[in-house]
Amino acid sequence: MKTTVEFPDVLFRQLKAAAARRGVSVKRLLTEAVQEKLRTGSARTPEQPWMKAFGGLRDLHRENVRIDKAIEEEFERIDEEDWR
Repeated sequence: MKTTVEFPDVLFRQLKAAAARRGVSVKRLLTEAVQEKLRTGSARTPEQPWMKAFGGLRDLHRENVRIDKAIEEEFERIDEEDWR
């Protein structure tokens, strides 16, 4: 089956580089990654012992997401001067 998946540019470049290092296609690496994720069960990472004591720093999650989004948006901007 074919489908379309959108990735942030930075993540896609990392994916292509990882596939090249392993000598496999992007399709094969993605297939293996999804199979592994399904095999391990949860889509969430296992909770670390320190997270129980500190509540996983839940208050910072939204702030981290906001900061990550701002960084990603900044890296997606193209400065014409840099391409000359």
